[in-house]
Amino acid sequence: MRKLLFVLCIFAAYSFGQTPTPESVANPAAAGSLQPNWSTTPDGHALLSWIEPVKGGGFGLRYAIRGGSGWSEAHSIVENRHFFRHPAEVPEVMQLGEKQWMAHWVEMPMESSEAEFVYVSSSTDGLHWSAPVMVNKDKSPVEHGLVSMAASGPGEISVFWLETPKGEDGPGYLMRSIVNAQGQVSKEEILDRDICNCCPTAVTRTTKGLLVAYRDHTPDDIRDISVIRFENGKWTQPKNVYPDKWQLNACPTNAAAVVAKGDRVALAWYTGAGTTPKVELVFSSDGGATFTKPIVVSTGHAYGYTSLALADDGTASISWLQQAEGGSARVMARSVSPAGVLAPAVQVSEGGRMALGYPRISHAGAETWIAWGGAKVQTARLNVKK
Repeated sequence: MRKLLFVLCIFAAYSFGQTPTPESVANPAAAGSLQPNWSTTPDGHALLSWIEPVKGGGFGLRYAIRGGSGWSEAHSIVENRHFFRHPAEVPEVMQLGEKQWMAHWVEMPMESSEAEFVYVSSSTDGLHWSAPVMVNKDKSPVEHGLVSMAASGPGEISVFWLETPKGEDGPGYLMRSIVNAQGQVSKEEILDRDICNCCPTAVTRTTKGLLVAYRDHTPDDIRDISVIRFENGKWTQPKNVYPDKWQLNACPTNAAAVVAKGDRVALAWYTGAGTTPKVELVFSSDGGATFTKPIVVSTGHAYGYTSLALADDGTASISWLQQAEGGSARVMARSVSPAGVLAPAVQVSEGGRMALGYPRISHAGAETWIAWGGAKVQTARLNVKK
């Protein structure tokens, strides 16, 4: 019996050949566009959002939906705002229901100041949007940003973001704001009073509730990934996902990605611990209460900036940036089975590290999509060959 199980395990590893093959697909984003992001509509279509130049020299937040016959018309949400155009400060547009849409973004009024502020806008049809509302109650000229968002109840959105009340040298707070369907902020709370103060937040929803992943911080500058869960009406205590013990007296602007299907969870992150910087991945089958041991998914010197998607069968699709020859960077992607078996990694694109931005991957319906930067926002469909 043991021999049979061993053979079956070897066969499973050998037969998992879900190698994603990138197929470049044009999109409606204009030249000079940047900061792409994905969400999935209630009917299972991919929604792509981005920032692009508009008349008058400013920028606007736009989105389009990929339907069965191609892309929809690109729609504008806001224009001529002071968008913070850093690769990590990615806006997001979500359709939550037939008559509920929400968008968030970060503004930087003056480039000579550290001041950043979080804004939201809502819509009932995706075409007409409410006047922008500042999420953060604190209006002092410090950082408020690195936002993630998820539905957290009927007509309710939870927005997660970081605040540095004492400036960039002080501790970073993990914050949560509840926003109603009209785009009004009804509650603000502090979830953790000492986290890495310039690394993005990430959130997903399991059948048990919200699961938030972020780069934590200790007094001796250990910057490993932690999670907190909102279950049964309350938050759990922060829990370290895995003790990489990455000690760094600086901010890497490089955190975790997390995604869920039911109570299946995949979580990936970058770490500089050890001899070679790498990207690691873990799975959970209980909504993020416990996790498997990490799997190293990167194949060389990783830069990180991970993104994740999860198929219905539990297969994870992951993307990251990796060092290439000559000082450039590569956008990489691969599939990982629920048992932790790695499919071959493939290169999606190559270019300057900052120009490529923060690549984003998403699963919508039966398709997996990836977006990244360049002269404009680029998109590709990751076709899986089994």
